[in-house]
Amino acid sequence: MTRRARIIYNPTSGREAIRRDLVDILNVYEMAGYETSAFATTAEPKSAEKEARRAAEAGFELLIAAGGDGTINEVVNGIAPLATRPRLAIIPSGTTNDYARALAIPRDNPLEAAKLILAGQTAKMDVGRANDTYFINIAAGGSLTELTYQVPSKLKSMYGYLAYVVKGAELLTHVQPIDVRIEYDEGSYEGTASMFFLALTNSVGGFEQIVPDARLDDGKFTLLIVKTTKFSDMLGLIGEVLAGGRHVENENLIYVKSKQVKIEALNDSAKISINLDGEYGGDVPMVFQNYQQHIEMVANIAGMADDTLLSEPLKLPE
Repeated sequence: MTRRARIIYNPTSGREAIRRDLVDILNVYEMAGYETSAFATTAEPKSAEKEARRAAEAGFELLIAAGGDGTINEVVNGIAPLATRPRLAIIPSGTTNDYARALAIPRDNPLEAAKLILAGQTAKMDVGRANDTYFINIAAGGSLTELTYQVPSKLKSMYGYLAYVVKGAELLTHVQPIDVRIEYDEGSYEGTASMFFLALTNSVGGFEQIVPDARLDDGKFTLLIVKTTKFSDMLGLIGEVLAGGRHVENENLIYVKSKQVKIEALNDSAKISINLDGEYGGDVPMVFQNYQQHIEMVANIAGMADDTLLSEPLKLPE
């Protein structure tokens, strides 16, 4: 029986790198034993999500999300609610490519990323759910967490990571406090914060040490609550992150693991927006749940640290 794969790609992502290599990428998946076709996303809302769901329901065994973190997020949202989910491969071509970084997938060469299918190794990865929306890397709220969707798409394409650096430097001097109640498995926090994160991987905004002990399949979020709003304290935390993850012991930070998190504003009139995988994901109140080992993904197992996964990697069927 012929196996089928569907490439869902963003034709404008990453300076259109995917489009240039598309024929060679198709050939790679054909070599791996898949009858492979491609779908270019459009400006229609949730274009990638709708195609992912259609392909999954049509019986495709493998989907390939080719683009930035936003494209990957849409594809995941297309298949995560389904009882039977296809395997997922990733070809990064966006700006930060946080999820690809976590899976040790080549981020500057789409063809090499595609060739990981030839190694035939996969891992079952955790997926987060925020109310009715799924995410694979991060959920966050607070001033600086609005960074990714405040940078215009055109600037992301033209200047890449530099666009984030410039915008981040601008926002850092204007951090505003938020009053929140955050409930997690073993406790709660009620008070003022500058931002909070729920991370599924170790890569947040291109920084790999924000969650130095991340596990990709343990069924738990890493919750970080930054309690300080002082500019000097924020710089100190950033310095500790860059110094190898020493921030996890900082008194201005709560750092815990949790399967479920509930977040609400203490002030009913306050609006706290949530960033899901770099895009606007709605406002609190919001309940987050971790779906352990929910989607099987092609990964560069050899390039990942030994303690990244709790379970043993899987092999693709011959």
